Amino acid sequence: MAGYFEEMGWRELDEGEQPDHLLHMARFLMDFGMYEDNFTGEWPRLPPPAAKEAVKNLNEIVIDNDTTNCPICLKAFNSGDKATKMPCNHVFHPACILTWLDKTNSCPFCRYELPTDNEGYEAFKKEKKRAVQRKEDIDTLHNSMFS
Repeated sequence: MAGYFEEMGWRELDEGEQPDHLLHMARFLMDFGMYEDNFTGEWPRLPPPAAKEAVKNLNEIVIDNDTTNCPICLKAFNSGDKATKMPCNHVFHPACILTWLDKTNSCPFCRYELPTDNEGYEAFKKEKKRAVQRKEDIDTLHNSMFS
């Protein structure tokens, strides 16, 4: 039978070793639900630029009517102009959208996000998606037990 430390994946402190007080504070915050609000809410800054490969693979189209405007610069498209189409189907002047995606990875109109080359941000997005799925799973389990 495994002992307490083995079951928890921990080890006893070595002779003269001090406990990690920051770890204790983090566990305290997590136990009282304060960690979620203060540390995992949103990405702490603007999302990173879009991945070079994603930008390179954006569709280029030719404008066939001049009734639409670029949502970034607000200038009208002329018939025959080349434009860049995002996966969310919004259309922009190539210079406008390339400048935008060089600073952040989202569509300026609807916030559709392209992938990034930033591993930390991609891990943050996955964890955020997992947290939503866990909450849905817990709600489903709760509703199946108590309804």
